[in-house]
Amino acid sequence: MAAPAAAPATAPVAAPSAPAARMDGRMRLVLVVLLVAQFMLAVDFSILNVALPVIGEGLGFSLGGLQWIATSFALAAAGFTLLFGRIADLVGRRRIFLGGLAVLGAASLAGGLATGPEVLMAARVVQGLATAAVTPAGLSLLTSSFPEGPLRDRALGLNGALMSAGFTTGAILGGVLTDLLSWRWAFLVNVPVALAVLLVAPAVLKESRPAERSRLDVPGAVTVTGGLLALVHGLTTAGERGWTDPTALVALAAAAVLLTAFPLVERRSAAPLVPVRVLRRRTVVWGNLAGLVAFATETSLVFLMTLHLQDVLGFSALAAGLSFGVLGAGTVLGGLLAPRFLGRFSARTALIAGGLLQAAATLVLVEPSYGLLLAATFAGGVGNMLAIVGFMVTATSGLPDAEQGMATGIATMTQQIGITLGTPVMSAVLVTTESLPGGISRAVLVNAALVLAGVLASALFLRRR
Repeated sequence: MAAPAAAPATAPVAAPSAPAARMDGRMRLVLVVLLVAQFMLAVDFSILNVALPVIGEGLGFSLGGLQWIATSFALAAAGFTLLFGRIADLVGRRRIFLGGLAVLGAASLAGGLATGPEVLMAARVVQGLATAAVTPAGLSLLTSSFPEGPLRDRALGLNGALMSAGFTTGAILGGVLTDLLSWRWAFLVNVPVALAVLLVAPAVLKESRPAERSRLDVPGAVTVTGGLLALVHGLTTAGERGWTDPTALVALAAAAVLLTAFPLVERRSAAPLVPVRVLRRRTVVWGNLAGLVAFATETSLVFLMTLHLQDVLGFSALAAGLSFGVLGAGTVLGGLLAPRFLGRFSARTALIAGGLLQAAATLVLVEPSYGLLLAATFAGGVGNMLAIVGFMVTATSGLPDAEQGMATGIATMTQQIGITLGTPVMSAVLVTTESLPGGISRAVLVNAALVLAGVLASALFLRRR
C-alpha cells in the first residue's frame, strides 16, 4: 500500500489526512483478492485448535506431540516472515505471493489426505512457511497498490478487520467442520480458496519490486531467523512446561543473544536485511511495540475467556467458540470505523483511543457474567482493531515503496510473535493462584495493565516533533 521517500528517524506520525478519494474498479479487485488471501491465512492460525484431540486419535499422535501441530506452524510462520518479506522486495512481491499460495494449497491438500503423523507435521510446517511468504508479500502489495493516506488507511482497516475476524472464524469453523464432517476439512477448505485466488490474481495484481536488485543479507537473515525461531520455541515450550523448564530457558537465552546481535550484524552489512536507519525510526520501533501489545493481549484474552466459559461456566467447546462471534463482529466494526477515525485524527490517536477502549473492556472481565462477557468482548474487539489499524499505518508509513516488503514483514512478524507470546505469559500468571477463577481474574488484570502500558508508550514516544 507508492509511499514517499524515507523520512528521517524522527519523522512524525502521519498528520490527519484529506477526505478519502474513491477507489476505482481495479483497486476494488486488488483489495478483494488480497483480503480473501489474508482472511484464509488468519483462519489457519486457529482452525485446528478445536480439532487437535480428534486428530490425535485419528492419526496416533502422542499427547505431547499434539501441541507440535500448532507449534510447528507458529515456528515457521513467525520465524521466516521477515526473511520472506525482504525476499519479496528483491525478487517481486507478486511472484512470492502467488508462489506461496500455490505451496499453501498443496500443503493443505497433503495435510487433509495425511495417513500418519509425519505427513501431517510436514504439511503443517510447509503451511507455516507459505504463510510466512504470503502474508508480508500480500500486505506489501496492499500498501504499494494504494497511495499513503485515506485510501491506504481504508484498505488496511478492512485488512485488519478480516485478519482478526479470520482468527475468530477459524476457531468456530474448526469446531463446525470437525463435528459435522471431519478434521481433514480444516486442511482441505484452503484448497478451493487458494485455487480461486490463483486463478484471479495474475490478471489483477501488478508486479511490485525495485528497479535495481541488491544482494540478500545472508548473515542478517540467519541471525534474525534463528533468533525468532528460538524465541517462538522458547515461548511455546514455556507455555507448555513452565518458565523454569531448561529447554525453554536455553531457547530464550539463544533468542536474546541472536536478536541482540542482529543490529550489530546489520551495521556491517553492505545491503542489510533491515537498515539500521529503519530500526531507529520511532514509528517503526514504537508502532511495532504497540502492535505486539495489541495482538498479545487480545489473543491471550480469548484464551482466558475460553477457560472461563468452559471450566467455570460449563460451556461446551463449540458453544464457547460460537460465543466469540461477538468478538469477530466487534473487530469487523472496528476495522470499518478505523479509516474514518484516522482520517479525522491520526494513527497515534487511534493507538491511544483503541488501547484505552480495549483496556476498559478488559477490566470489566475480571469477574464477568455471561452477558457482560459478550458486551465487553464486543467493545474490546472494536478498540483492539482500532489500535491494530493504527499500528499498521504507523509502522508502514513514510517508507519508500522498495522497503514496503521489509516494513510489512516486520509488522507481520510482530503480529505472529504477539499471537504466540500472549498465551504463555497469561498461562504463567494463571497458575500463581490455587483457584482457577482467581487465576483468571489476576491474569485479566495483568492483561489490562499491559494494554495501558502500550497506550502510555504510544502517547509518550509517538508525539509529533
